[in-house]
Amino acid sequence: MIRFLLRRLAFLLVSLMGLVAITFVISHVAPADPAALAAGPDATASMIATIRHQYGLDRPLPVQFLRYVGDLARLQLGHSIATGHAVTADLAVYLPATLELVLLAMGFAIGMGITLGILAAVRREGLVDHFARIFAVGGIAVPAFWIALILQLLFSVYWRLLPIGGQLPVAIAPPRPITGMVILDALLREQPAVASTALVHALLPAFVLSLPCLASILRITRQEMVEVLQAHYVRTARAQGIAPRRVVTRLALRNAMVPILSMIGLRFGFMLGTTVLVETVFDWPGLGLYAVTSATSADFAPVMGATLAIGVLFMLATLVVDLLYAVADPRIRVS
Repeated sequence: MIRFLLRRLAFLLVSLMGLVAITFVISHVAPADPAALAAGPDATASMIATIRHQYGLDRPLPVQFLRYVGDLARLQLGHSIATGHAVTADLAVYLPATLELVLLAMGFAIGMGITLGILAAVRREGLVDHFARIFAVGGIAVPAFWIALILQLLFSVYWRLLPIGGQLPVAIAPPRPITGMVILDALLREQPAVASTALVHALLPAFVLSLPCLASILRITRQEMVEVLQAHYVRTARAQGIAPRRVVTRLALRNAMVPILSMIGLRFGFMLGTTVLVETVFDWPGLGLYAVTSATSADFAPVMGATLAIGVLFMLATLVVDLLYAVADPRIRVS
């Protein structure tokens, strides 16, 4: 198991270096001049040159890259040209909000996706199965921003059941940060009313964000469970009189979990990178909105910081999934 973990960590390190190189190159081949944009339309050439020198943009690319890697080793991601804030400080504010939304969406997608997938496989060609297959296609095909607007119109405007956006009402002060996640911090600060209010605000955006992931998990769970339930060892277990629920949950589901875990890991990374639309529609102060705002102003340090943060989280999620592979199927440890 230790050798398996070391191999995965070595692969993660190589992937991280590749991500650092790619983000640096992309940010420096863009046609926009961040120094000119930061100086403003009325800036003189000397003012632009001063800003370019201040941020090290006048040095050769290899020197800039080595400096960038050295700063990363010290967890220094530079400063935003537009605001002057340290990117690390901005990420500490925006990243927890995105993680809170993504974790809620992922929890909903895993719980509902696996449950519906099992029911669809067990009751194959039944009403649940037909609904699951239609939902699996529609959840991926329908644009997230359209669903978000429709749900806002129904639940917030017409029925007034849920808030239209934001993390908390203006009149409610957020809890003093511990993790940066409002719901978790409110629970840790023993403020259940604030936690419940924040959860209500997160329901719609988390549900919309979860739909593609839910549909994918549902589809792969149904597919794998249908195949496993037809295996000889499952039929033998049923013939021996083992309870049907135990056969499905203990025997069949465990043998179908490796592809399901793969889908969960992939969808977690995709969800981190696609929160922009949901955060924009629901006015959610997260990392996606921060990255897009920085990109439109050619502020590359925040864009690289946000990209690295999402990439590292994606890699860590992949590492966790690899370790869960080894738990679900011990044969993978020696591969």
